Amino acid sequence: MTSFGGADMVDWNLAVATAQRLMRPGPEVSGDEAREIVAELRKHARSSEEHVRAFTRMYGEAPNNMGVPPAKSGGGTPVLIVDRVGWVKANVAGFREILKPLLGKMQDRRPGGLGGMALGTVGGKVTGVEVGMLLSFLASRVLGQYETFAPATRELPAGPLVPGPGEPRAGRLLLVAPNIVHVERELDVDPHDFRLWVCLHEETHRTQFTAVPWLRDHIEGEIQSFLGETEMDASTVIERIREAAQSFAGGPSKDARAEDEPDEGRSIVDFVQTPAQREILARLTAVMSLLEGHADYVMDGVGPDVVASVAEIREKFQQRRASGAGRLDQVLRKVLGLDAKLRQYKDGERFVRAVVDEVGMDGFNRVWTSPNTLPTKAEIAKPADWVARVHRRSDS
Repeated sequence: MTSFGGADMVDWNLAVATAQRLMRPGPEVSGDEAREIVAELRKHARSSEEHVRAFTRMYGEAPNNMGVPPAKSGGGTPVLIVDRVGWVKANVAGFREILKPLLGKMQDRRPGGLGGMALGTVGGKVTGVEVGMLLSFLASRVLGQYETFAPATRELPAGPLVPGPGEPRAGRLLLVAPNIVHVERELDVDPHDFRLWVCLHEETHRTQFTAVPWLRDHIEGEIQSFLGETEMDASTVIERIREAAQSFAGGPSKDARAEDEPDEGRSIVDFVQTPAQREILARLTAVMSLLEGHADYVMDGVGPDVVASVAEIREKFQQRRASGAGRLDQVLRKVLGLDAKLRQYKDGERFVRAVVDEVGMDGFNRVWTSPNTLPTKAEIAKPADWVARVHRRSDS
């Protein structure tokens, strides 16, 4: 747990226990089948690294190799094949790390004495249950993840916390085996092709973070800036949540009226942000659109050469992404902002494709030069503007 003066702002153990209790059961597989699936996913993760590296030219001897020699491929970060509980534990560890500064500020504003400790204990358990409920919903849907923030543990190892010169900080690639098996059965696609296809996407994320050493710290800095702008006044937060509830019930919110923006497509998260947070979130959205779109572009670019049924898999998977699992799933996705993540895949992939078509892969790879060469949210929508800005500056 994250403890402050004997009380906990978030009961992380309770979050894990809640998620585990509410979690959907995974697909039925025999012991032998499970071992075969794990072995195959490990094999595909290794082969995907070579495919992604060659396609993106983010490693190797080319001028745009990000300064990382072939011997450092993968950045020393492990590939972990986990179940749903393992994914929850890894993400709780990441949450604990990234939220430490915010929880510290909340602790400073909490009343002192026994009353404050009691409030912290009760609040920590309530928050722990809420976090656990959210994780239980997500745990059955995530196929893989490059986990960048959590420190290494005996159960969940990671890359070096103190890297060498030019190397990235800790990280690990998670592949959630039961979810991969569930989706391949649901889509009725070739399981071996689907597992390799998923590994190509997730390996691209590992390549992004291990080939671009500054990327992790940049994203963490943006997240900390976002959290640092959080309004600690409980009455203000409650007012914003009330406005959000009114908006979803059909009434206009103050934010929507003031900014003359439609509420359609906005999640409850959007309504509890300050103006400064919205600016930061716009930058984070652009970065995540780039990373997700790049992974989709690479997955499709490599796929035809190594995944025989890639066209069928892509079509069926896109239909699944768009439809959701049911009405409750669709509501939760809207409230939590997950529909916005789906748009990130599409917008980011269009950006990457347009830039590569215009200036080639090496020209696109200038996006990884520094935070200043990352696309803005507006440039994600208008790739030609990014090309004009970055290539005109660097070629002048």
